[in-house]
Amino acid sequence: MLQWKGALAAEYRPLPAAAEKGLSADWLIHDAARNRLVLYLPNYHTPVLAYYQWVTIRPGQAFSITFAAPKELSIFLDNRLVFTATASASYTLDLAKLLPTGSAVGAHLLCVWHPDTPPNLSTFANALPVAHAAVDKRLAAPVTIQPIPRGHQGQNVFLCFLLLIGLLYGSIRATYQPGFARIYHFEGLWSKASNDQDFLTKPTVTWLNLLLVMVFSLSFALLLVAIHTNIQSIIILRRLFDVPESAIVVRVLLYAALIAAFVLGKYIFLEVMGYIFDVTQLVVVQYREFMRTILFMGLFLPAVMLLYLGLNQTLPETVLWVSNGVVSLMLLGTVIRIAHTLHRRASLLNLHLFSYLCATEVIPLIILLKLIVFTY
Repeated sequence: MLQWKGALAAEYRPLPAAAEKGLSADWLIHDAARNRLVLYLPNYHTPVLAYYQWVTIRPGQAFSITFAAPKELSIFLDNRLVFTATASASYTLDLAKLLPTGSAVGAHLLCVWHPDTPPNLSTFANALPVAHAAVDKRLAAPVTIQPIPRGHQGQNVFLCFLLLIGLLYGSIRATYQPGFARIYHFEGLWSKASNDQDFLTKPTVTWLNLLLVMVFSLSFALLLVAIHTNIQSIIILRRLFDVPESAIVVRVLLYAALIAAFVLGKYIFLEVMGYIFDVTQLVVVQYREFMRTILFMGLFLPAVMLLYLGLNQTLPETVLWVSNGVVSLMLLGTVIRIAHTLHRRASLLNLHLFSYLCATEVIPLIILLKLIVFTY
């Protein structure tokens, strides 16, 4: 009887705490003043380049994590380098396989570090378990770290957006055929004849222009989301709009809204700068040329997306170079075309006008190239 009571009492003893498994949402940063790790609070601490987390790893048991990494992102285990990203992509790592042989079961210090930009911690998550029962052990081979092809994620979403863009371009062309031909006319774009510059004398805010700006913004946003997958590693953008990597449709629509706001809001910027430099008579012509050139260049963005969908799994680096080249050509070509148009109305050899062009076109060009192109 006593033994039965003792056994019953034993059932009410507190159970030992379960061993921690996987990553948590809490990250640590190094407090240099006190030389210790403290909890990172996003709304309190300034973003840093290195983040830490204690993880419990059992050798022989899989501990897989997934994350999106810009090029040169590094991962350390117990202050030992175990991985460096060779390209901007999504990765899956098994931390248990990266421990030295003979490592003890217990807590290990995981460190994520990048030399230039704070890592995007929101992309780090535990990988879904993979069923190994159907795998033939005789075919087992050493596991190597390979990037997940970006074409797998959201490929159907990209195709749907491309079809939508094609339908929008076709509908706009059928509805506004004369105005559409005025913009997408290659010979007239670089012609010196005055009768080929009709677009520069037409009203800027029209339904045609607004619809084309919407389609251009959607095309550009689609390219940024598909190829520049880690654009939200930019601190300013991440602080303003923290959108998960998996929310592809939301990110496309968000980037499209930002691009459209930039294109339409540039007129206000030009008006302010024109008043400061006392060249208000050139503002309307400059903005109309900006609109025409950027819309013309944007017609080639869907072609880059088709290249991405066809070759990204086999030639990801080539697709990235082509994408950056097209974006750079679009931005540089716009500035060159605007300078050409302004020079025909007032000589750019005038230092005052040249300074105005640098303030309104060259400096924004450098900023955009840094954010979009040279980040990758």
